[in-house]
Amino acid sequence: MKKNKIPEKDEEYKLRGLSNKDIKIVSELEFNKKYYFKREDIAKFFNNKKEMINTLFSLNKKGRIVRLNKNKYFLVPIKARIGRWTDEPFIIIDESMEGKDYFIGGYGAANYWRLTDQIPFKYEVYTIRRQGKYKLLGVDIIFRRTTKERIKKVSCERIINGHQFKILNKAESRRWIKLRE
Repeated sequence: MKKNKIPEKDEEYKLRGLSNKDIKIVSELEFNKKYYFKREDIAKFFNNKKEMINTLFSLNKKGRIVRLNKNKYFLVPIKARIGRWTDEPFIIIDESMEGKDYFIGGYGAANYWRLTDQIPFKYEVYTIRRQGKYKLLGVDIIFRRTTKERIKKVSCERIINGHQFKILNKAESRRWIKLRE
């Protein structure tokens, strides 16, 4: 009777080979430093929609891309060790929400404004579009419902690493943190 071989940690995440079309897509996106991309950005490589869906599925399965929402993906850079990569949580959230109808609140906002030393493990995102718990690129995100009026009233725009995102303003963050004490 053969013994079951226990896979090594690195073996578990072994990347599969890429086809010629996969290599063309990945190299084009890497060359243009376009790590967050939409389906329209790679449509020129395909003859039809079905072919594109199959390729995106295989790239996701191989660990080369991560799906952020229905139409947006993140390209895992070639320099990533065994297919693992993450980005700034504020940028991941902004890209998954496509830059509209949301703001980051809770301990994520409090930490950004230096109102707490606690580094958040989960980021609360207030939006009109979705709700629930998700994990994107190793970041735990809790989506909560709110209204458009509240988003306009309590959020402000900031820039981190050259990328713009929306966050709860400092006065509201201060009020939120006092409710937790």
